[in-house]
Amino acid sequence: MAKLVLTHLGGPTTLVEADGWRILTDPTFDSPGRRYTFGWGTSSRKVAGPARPRDAIAPVDVVLLSHDQHADNLDDSGRALLAQAGTVVSTVPAARRLAAPNVRGLADWESTTLTAEGRPPLTVTATPARHGPRFSGPITGKVNGFALHRDGEDAAALWMSGDTVLYDGLREVARRMPVDVALLHLGGVRFGFTGPVRFTMTAREGLELTQLMRPRVVVPVHYEGWTHFREPEDVARQALSELANVHWLTPGTPAEI
Repeated sequence: MAKLVLTHLGGPTTLVEADGWRILTDPTFDSPGRRYTFGWGTSSRKVAGPARPRDAIAPVDVVLLSHDQHADNLDDSGRALLAQAGTVVSTVPAARRLAAPNVRGLADWESTTLTAEGRPPLTVTATPARHGPRFSGPITGKVNGFALHRDGEDAAALWMSGDTVLYDGLREVARRMPVDVALLHLGGVRFGFTGPVRFTMTAREGLELTQLMRPRVVVPVHYEGWTHFREPEDVARQALSELANVHWLTPGTPAEI
């Protein structure tokens, strides 16, 4: 299988280069220092800026937007980028809210195929995600993961989890879909008034999922840069240390995977 080139830009934001396609996940390019509200009394302050500015990333053919309702996955500068992208693939509710001609909303397990002159077709499949404990959907909103399939290949060249806890929907992904590279959103997000309740995977949950999924490479992202992350890189590295196939990206530095 041809390699992917990944460049982690900070938070969830990762540039994926494959077969001439430039694919960006969850664009966040605002400067650090600002506090953002996430609704229902939750908020977080951004403490790290992007490894590269937004203008240095152009052109972008595809944006995979796991959800639009939280600024740590789509901030103001990221929203400005959406209009410049060829196609934005997101959730059905996000497509309604964004209401732009280049945005496609996918339900769980729905696919769309992208074509461009001089490049092989690229199929994007939406996968289940749950951004918190059971019954948290009305509060946290709909989230998708996304899988990229090259033309003629059954296995996903790349699967991004989106912001999610480990639950049966992710286990279904592991059962149904062979994955080459797994881009895992970690960080163990918690907020003060919600106590021990987590809204994204911990590294131990990422380890459990990886053992079920068995991808060739695991790439952790979205575990630092905001005050609501409670499991930083050193903790995640320790939890995932028994995996031989973990690749930690250096922000701003392209890596062939």
